[in-house]
Amino acid sequence: MEAPRLAHTMSSPTSPCEEVIKNLSLEAIQLCDRDGVIKGDPSTSQLSTQGFGQSLEHGNKSQDSGIAEMEELPVPHNIKISNITCDSFKISWDMDSKSKDRITHYFIDLNKKENKNSNKFKHKDVPTKLVAKAVPLPMTVRGHWFLSPRTEYTVAVQTASKQVDGDYVVSEWSEIIEFCTADYSKVHLTQLLEKAEVIAGRMLKLSVFYRNQHKEYFDYIREHHGNAMQPSVKDNSGSHGSPISGKLEGIFFSCNTEFNTGKPPQDSPYGRYRYEIAAEKLFNPNTNLYFGDFYCMYTAYHYVILVIAPVGSPGDEFCKQRLPQLNIKDNKFLTCDEEDGVMVYHHAQDVILEVIYTDPVDLSLGTVAEITGHQLMSLSTANAKKDPSCKTCNISVGR
Repeated sequence: MEAPRLAHTMSSPTSPCEEVIKNLSLEAIQLCDRDGVIKGDPSTSQLSTQGFGQSLEHGNKSQDSGIAEMEELPVPHNIKISNITCDSFKISWDMDSKSKDRITHYFIDLNKKENKNSNKFKHKDVPTKLVAKAVPLPMTVRGHWFLSPRTEYTVAVQTASKQVDGDYVVSEWSEIIEFCTADYSKVHLTQLLEKAEVIAGRMLKLSVFYRNQHKEYFDYIREHHGNAMQPSVKDNSGSHGSPISGKLEGIFFSCNTEFNTGKPPQDSPYGRYRYEIAAEKLFNPNTNLYFGDFYCMYTAYHYVILVIAPVGSPGDEFCKQRLPQLNIKDNKFLTCDEEDGVMVYHHAQDVILEVIYTDPVDLSLGTVAEITGHQLMSLSTANAKKDPSCKTCNISVGR
């Protein structure tokens, strides 16, 4: 398919930077369906890579010597962004009615906000031009090729008229609008959950949850928080679109055991002091269990984040709206069931579980002791970035 040609003339000699842009091949999207939905999914057959030889700066007017007397196309204004998800949004705008009937296409300039003032001129820094036939507004823009969750973008629009020779006459650019895409929805998290279930492996018994920290941490808890560990906001480790990152408050615990001993490992990346608490103190029929995330950090092993929240607590209400809930007696990761009047607990063998408990925990409910193993900092997941290329733990939406 021949690339659209933007009909205009340069008022000054081409600069070195403009030459760089001129020679880049940008990803552009032809209209995909009758509803005006622009899609960026590789499964669609309407995608094509277009060469935009002359990239217009925002605010420049197109000109064409062959049709100099033609009325200018209306410039979009009052841009509105709505129905924002992690990989889609709807866009609409107002236009003057003058010359409106000449519009055949819309050009949408979508760019990550962090790159809008960039002078690097690398391929990823050049705005993505989306080309759509002129259809009734609002129009949906969808596609994980160019949209990522929880990411700030800028967007501007041109109207265009395709000529007989294939050139495009275009309007001036609209104003630049900023917006931010949303987190993963429950639907997306359920897709992650299903991928995690595939590799969870068989279940092993456990009896305690544990939390590793430095001695100074526990001293601080005793002196300043009345002996109770307090929930804190989760960091940005894991999937970029996770709705719990930077929002959910909780306390991290581990529960994995060594295969040969059935006890917690002696090594830790988080400090040489360990708080252990009986599993039934945190996880029981009075708590709800939620799936939070599934990720890896460019390694062979994978992490699953689970959330334990006392029924009716603020943490429970937060999770109920955003996360898939698991049956505490029957799931692939962490179970709690009664056998002969005793609570029995199991955890998945082949994933590393990170458990977030959403309420304060008093140190008096367990014990603090120094571990005998090593402090393996390489295993830390603090603000760890997920491997976007891993086929095991990624789903078909923006990374």
